[in-house]
Amino acid sequence: MYEMTPERAQKFENVVNRRQGDLTVILENVHDTHNIGAVLRTCDSVGIDEIFLLYTDPGLTPTNIKLGKRTSAGARKWVTVHSFSEVKKCFDVVKAKYKNVYATHLNADAVGIYELDLSQPVALLFGNEHRGVSEEALALVDGNFIIPQVGMVESLNISVACAVSIYEAFRQRYEKGFYTDNPTTTKAEKEALLKIYKSRHKLRQSTFRAKKGD
Repeated sequence: MYEMTPERAQKFENVVNRRQGDLTVILENVHDTHNIGAVLRTCDSVGIDEIFLLYTDPGLTPTNIKLGKRTSAGARKWVTVHSFSEVKKCFDVVKAKYKNVYATHLNADAVGIYELDLSQPVALLFGNEHRGVSEEALALVDGNFIIPQVGMVESLNISVACAVSIYEAFRQRYEKGFYTDNPTTTKAEKEALLKIYKSRHKLRQSTFRAKKGD
């Protein structure tokens, strides 16, 4: 018989109550699974419930990108991953919920990450490790931002750049009380998410017991 401890149940409720329903990340043609895994873990830590993987490069289809077992057993179970192969379709889905999309891209109009209001519904777009964000995606974003740097190296690893950016979102939202009195998800959305998490936990426990032969 499956049972959940009171402590585990309380943990789920605490996590769900802090999930930020209007904050997300898009990764475009990111091929390094370690980077993706690191992004997933960071997203989970700041209360992001879902991310979007956009693959327009034929060699980077979801079937060719396999996240490691440790990632799948950890953050991926609690952060939903949506995959798209067309920029327009991805942006249509994202903008319907998150309103604004800002890309990490240096151009004349780019602003520092600390100048953005990240307490508003927003998706942050990070591009390929070598080529950055595609021109097609840049044509659809609502603005571009950079992470200020003062060293000799002019770029950050994508997982580090993502962590810096979404922790700035965390800071802004924390100061406004979003993690205590959360305005980003409704009661019904919280209840639905709690059911999903409990179901995933139950499935994981059942699979673990089956492997042990219990």
